[in-house]
Amino acid sequence: MTFRSLLLLFLCLALLPFIVQSQLTADYYQKSCPKFSDIVKETATKKQQLSPTSAAAALRLFFNDCLVNGCDASILVTSNFYNVAERDADINLSLPGDGFDVVTRAKNALELECPGVVSCADILAATARDLIVIVGGPYYEVLFGRKDGTISTKENTDKEFPLPRMPLSQIISIFSAKGFSVQEMVALTGAHTIGLSHCKEFSDRLFNFSKTSDYDPAYNSEFAKGLRKLCANYTKDPSMSAFNDVITPGKFDNMYYKNLQRKMGLLASDSALVADKRTKPIVDMYAANQTLFFNDFAHAMQKLSVLNVKTGNEGEVRNRCDSFN
Repeated sequence: MTFRSLLLLFLCLALLPFIVQSQLTADYYQKSCPKFSDIVKETATKKQQLSPTSAAAALRLFFNDCLVNGCDASILVTSNFYNVAERDADINLSLPGDGFDVVTRAKNALELECPGVVSCADILAATARDLIVIVGGPYYEVLFGRKDGTISTKENTDKEFPLPRMPLSQIISIFSAKGFSVQEMVALTGAHTIGLSHCKEFSDRLFNFSKTSDYDPAYNSEFAKGLRKLCANYTKDPSMSAFNDVITPGKFDNMYYKNLQRKMGLLASDSALVADKRTKPIVDMYAANQTLFFNDFAHAMQKLSVLNVKTGNEGEVRNRCDSFN
């Protein structure tokens, strides 16, 4: 292979992500399913009214989907006798059912309106955005034209997720490997302004923490006492959970960052953000300026929404979101 051929190959590989993204458009369904946006928005609104945890559930579902094999709705596929699917990986077992349900409702409505046209991946991306807006978060444009992935395996989730007990440097490395800066990582973590975390995810910070303290001293003492009372029986009832933001749990705002400054970060990874010199200035910045947080969160979500998407013949439009065609 000549030097010129090698150079052309290198340029093609470098430009591939941008070529793929260019196949996504804001008006992708304008002719094939003109009511797409209205149907998704109406479905999301009704679901949020019925179940106020839906916004957080859909946002987490979208995030967990995109981090493994890209935003291709592979997380929606159920396991069968031949395959243990992505949604049954340990990190995904606690995903709230409301996230899956709102996508299913939108898919069913769209199949009646324009059968076989709208991908589950596009529905999930649009639903997450619409629900964020419904609970007070920023609007951002979502491009469409994703195809649904044809692979979903539990093994693919290994080492792909930032976990609450991971050192911050490892979490930063995971985001960096997917093209996100430290500031974008901190902005995306602001999604913790809504939603819940199960007690088992932070119980090690509450009980028998060390020889000198029952709870993690990184917690505000009164906050820790409240959590210890709330999670006292978590081993008997694994569903027990706490709001990520105890001040405004149902509103998408910058209170999460203010809580971090008050030593009220629920997860170890939350508290680490305000203790590390790489991330503390960003936390302080967002705590002081909600508009800046909203702008950065919106840009980071747009970037996340096109992560390793599949277009053209790289995937399919599933008839059902929970199974391949």
